Amino acid sequence: MFRRIELGTPHRETFAEPTPLGLICLAIGCAALTPIAFGAGLNPAGLKTAAMFCLLFGAGGQAIAGLLNLANRNLYGGTLFTAFAFNWVLNWWVLDSLSRGFVPDGGIVVAAEVCFLIVFLVFTWGFGFYSTLLFAFLLDIDVLYIARLANSVLHTRAFDPVVAVCTVGLGAISLWIAFALLINPTAGRVVFTLGRPLFAAAPRRGFDASLRRSILEALYGHWREHGFQPLPVEHLEQALAAGAGGRPIGPELDYLAERGGLRIERPPDGGAGRGGARLTAAGIDFWEQAALGKDSFA
Repeated sequence: MFRRIELGTPHRETFAEPTPLGLICLAIGCAALTPIAFGAGLNPAGLKTAAMFCLLFGAGGQAIAGLLNLANRNLYGGTLFTAFAFNWVLNWWVLDSLSRGFVPDGGIVVAAEVCFLIVFLVFTWGFGFYSTLLFAFLLDIDVLYIARLANSVLHTRAFDPVVAVCTVGLGAISLWIAFALLINPTAGRVVFTLGRPLFAAAPRRGFDASLRRSILEALYGHWREHGFQPLPVEHLEQALAAGAGGRPIGPELDYLAERGGLRIERPPDGGAGRGGARLTAAGIDFWEQAALGKDSFA
């Protein structure tokens, strides 16, 4: 039986793309921290208010985005959002504790932030393989953490303006990327650009199904005009000569026949020619569903 294979169709995600949600929530969390970063709202009411935004948007929104990305098998985005969500829980706890007069231990916080910085540096390099703006997104976080560590290690507040500017920049870049993911597909054109990748990844070894696809497409077109009348193999080879690149089609025909997608009509003993090939009903259903997308009417 010719079972359906995902040939020529995109991978269907389990959930809708959650990344814009995580980025918008990140931007809102950064907006709530901006007054504090610039030295305003440093009172119990301001700290408690910012802490709640950190918990709901910074932690909650990114936790949802991270878990849904993992469910969609997006390891990179899922790991980043989920890990970052826990960091925002820490931000909530620190601000809430400060509003109550409790100061967290600086040494432990510094040790954790050093680990965070190492993680973000590696992620920054990795995002360079995706786009320039994603690289800038992580680079902003790197600079922010370096400034915070410099304040802690040097026992100074001289780098507070850097932290404040990076906080605003992080929120702005987050919104831009979220708008790119939301608006560009809706508008059908690039309104918010993400930039080209900074680094080129090594090509991955893959399977070239173009010849198999071309065989099915040619036989489907023949069926539309001639029904189940076999198409001579010589004619099929001629039709596929340009795209076959010298590759023989015989093994592909045998494979598709073994799967039940087509039937090879052998010439009678002593007959001239190499016989013909035609799609079976299962092969027609397969092509219409997998390649033409007739299984989904959204």
